[in-house]
Amino acid sequence: MKKLLTTLLTLSVVLIGLGAGEALGQRRRVVIRRPHPLRRPLIVRPNHPFRRPLPKEVVVRTARKPVVVNAPLVYLPELTWTPVVAPLPPTERLIWQESETIARDEEWVDKSFGVDQSGNALFLDIGGQARLLFADVTFANGNVQVVNFNDRTYGSGIYRLLDFADGRHVSTVRILARSESSDTKLGVYLSK
Repeated sequence: MKKLLTTLLTLSVVLIGLGAGEALGQRRRVVIRRPHPLRRPLIVRPNHPFRRPLPKEVVVRTARKPVVVNAPLVYLPELTWTPVVAPLPPTERLIWQESETIARDEEWVDKSFGVDQSGNALFLDIGGQARLLFADVTFANGNVQVVNFNDRTYGSGIYRLLDFADGRHVSTVRILARSESSDTKLGVYLSK
């Protein structure tokens, strides 16, 4: 019984001591540390039509929703992107959306979005400043449309990324980007 009382007394002293710091206005400081991004070699297939110098290493962000393309990949002729600011279609026409935030200290990020939906237009929403190299839009039939961003920095806004009026099944969208502000949010939307 004496041992139990001693243990309870010691425990109460410890608990009172822990609460005294808060009673005196001291607060615990919480530091949130992001894990250091893992850099990997940039993988571009030999028949990829993009012919500009590319970064050797990138931070790879895989798609949240993995999508398998069962057809062999066929690269279509590269399209040079003309940035056209466009309003998003009404919400009832948006059938898929996803976003990713990249930090300036990550440098180049290779981000894939698993779409796996049918639509007729893709939109790119940039929050902040983003330097963009290219995007690969892979369709379910294996065709890959490469969009060349001309290695330029683009500001905040919603841009039309790619139109395909015939209504195509988009499997994935891959974007190679770098944040030129403290952090940049990239959003991709598919509309019908």
